[in-house]
Amino acid sequence: MGLFSGPRPGSATNGELDKVLHGGPGVDMQQLRAFFGISSWTDLIPLRPGTNPNALPVVTPDQAMRNSAVWACLRLRADLVSTLPINVYRQARMPDGSSVDLPVTTPMVLRYPGGAQCGICEWAYSTQVDLDRVGNTVGLIQQRDGNGLPLMIELFPTQVVTINTANHGRTITSYKLDGTTYAPADIWHEKAFTTSGIPVGLSPVAYASLVLGRWASIEQFATSWFTGGAVPRARLQNTAKKINSVEATAVKEAWRAAIAVGEPFVHGNDWSYDLIQAEQASNDWLTAQNASVLDVARYFGCPADMIDAEMSSAGTKITYANITQKNLEFLVLHLRPAIRRREWALSTLTQAPRYVKFDVEDFLAMDPVTRATYLKTLIDARVLAPDEARETLDRTPFTQDQIDQLLMFFPPKGATPAGAGSPSPAAITPGG
Repeated sequence: MGLFSGPRPGSATNGELDKVLHGGPGVDMQQLRAFFGISSWTDLIPLRPGTNPNALPVVTPDQAMRNSAVWACLRLRADLVSTLPINVYRQARMPDGSSVDLPVTTPMVLRYPGGAQCGICEWAYSTQVDLDRVGNTVGLIQQRDGNGLPLMIELFPTQVVTINTANHGRTITSYKLDGTTYAPADIWHEKAFTTSGIPVGLSPVAYASLVLGRWASIEQFATSWFTGGAVPRARLQNTAKKINSVEATAVKEAWRAAIAVGEPFVHGNDWSYDLIQAEQASNDWLTAQNASVLDVARYFGCPADMIDAEMSSAGTKITYANITQKNLEFLVLHLRPAIRRREWALSTLTQAPRYVKFDVEDFLAMDPVTRATYLKTLIDARVLAPDEARETLDRTPFTQDQIDQLLMFFPPKGATPAGAGSPSPAAITPGG
């Protein structure tokens, strides 16, 4: 059906056109189709805003944050990454040819990268959220140290960042931040989810827009339905007489017009309105809502049980032997790759051959029994000294009094405990 198909308006008389447009007895459907490809007079009524059932809302990164599943995924990942301790090392060669990692002083840019008002935790949280939802985080280098390395980086919202490219989009020529153009050398640009030949990261929201759009459509429908503004599948029936197609169309349009603006539908005592499968419509919404949460969790790299969406589509619940296994799986399969990319990026802020490492051991929290077993295993295997194990528990090294007491209560194998078969040192007197 084309808009400009059929005879010109002047090829029909006003009376014929009026008869076609207003319907009534004797209207020929063939004649209707002859006017501009119109198959019904309702085709002349433009769709009201938001009434196209095939249209999905456009989901932006900010709108996606209103989805609780998206918020939970981004919060969890950013919380964990931004609170991991950041250590700086340099690799040193030993006389025997081996290499060791020696800790060095953390530079100021990795303690207060945004200046005195923006510490590393806040800065790392903001950049991690941008990386996970937009695929890029951009900042302006405001100060440099004596070696020319960035000393302070002012972050900009991704909404005000424009990246200009050349060479068919493969080379970045400049950045425009809030209307001001800067050279690439003055910009800190960290990216994630890259593909070959594209110099910028890609947004998971762009890939997930269909899923999130479906969620937004379901949410919009559910909200309007439970507040009385929309109606699921239903039946409007005339109990007094049989109506023709023209009358049915007129009543349907009047009903839809009343519902669209929230006004009451006025009718006689011969019309009845019955809900059809209203409960099923609600169940369908809840089912689709749950499915979209699982989809969002997959897109944003979080296990569903980590954001309290424990039931999978098959109805099974994910269980772990202990909290360490749960955290280890999340670290290895979901978070560690992102952390490794951030380590490489942040290492460029230090003077070579220094490099940055996140202390992921801080993330692998254990229950007391598991942690004690873990430390004992390392000590028994001569991998860890007792004082090193105490340091992980925030305890000072053993004092001599503590060592004497341990030897008294837990003597080495084959040694005779004090007081067993021999007088104690205190009982022996000179000349006795």
